[in-house]
Amino acid sequence: MRISCLKAATCGVLLSLLHATAQASTLPHDMSPLGMFFAADQVVKSVLIGLLVAALATWVVLLVKGASLLQARRTAAQAVAVLKTATSLPDAAAKSRASVLVQQLLDDVQQELNLSHASAPATALKERAGFRQEQWIAHNIRSMTQGIGLLASIGAVAPFVGLFGTVWGIMNSFIDIAVSQSTNLATVAPGIAEALLATALGLVAAIPAVVIYNVLSRGINQYKAQLRAASAQVLLMLSRDLDARQQA
Repeated sequence: MRISCLKAATCGVLLSLLHATAQASTLPHDMSPLGMFFAADQVVKSVLIGLLVAALATWVVLLVKGASLLQARRTAAQAVAVLKTATSLPDAAAKSRASVLVQQLLDDVQQELNLSHASAPATALKERAGFRQEQWIAHNIRSMTQGIGLLASIGAVAPFVGLFGTVWGIMNSFIDIAVSQSTNLATVAPGIAEALLATALGLVAAIPAVVIYNVLSRGINQYKAQLRAASAQVLLMLSRDLDARQQA
């Protein structure tokens, strides 16, 4: 009797071990982010890959636009410094050899003077020259802001894309629970962890995108202010030259 009881107990332990081993074999052995990625559903994998690409694009935009913006701001600061030391348009033209930005501003004004009539009123000349300067500034700002909108899109969309991956993964986890008819936490946890990885990666892509977008936007606004300051100096010298020509 004791032998039969011992055999029954041994068989029960062996069955429990086999059941636990069977459940463990269905779970991913690697619970690292990379292991959860390979064990995830195809839809969740697609979401994770898209979010990784978006995160990489954010840092590429930072490197490219950041370097371009820093160089443009240095050039604008140099142009403002050169124009503040000039007293007239010919004087500024003589000092503009080291600054391409100053040459562009002066060429724009000189082109308007050449197109206008010699006896045109000074007020009309100032207005037309100011309009051309505003168009030139707007063109430079548009070229500088190209690619910045991608950061805003990533910051706004990435969390929702990650949330979609999470919802899809949790839905599959509940489907697996219904099929296996097991509510064991060890069975449910890996699928939920894989699903939550999508939300985490969505935040990883969105938060830097929003921060970098705000930083670049402030830098572009400061660059625009520098261009306006340089343009104001040119228009100021134009006004002086027109007054001197009128008196002569």
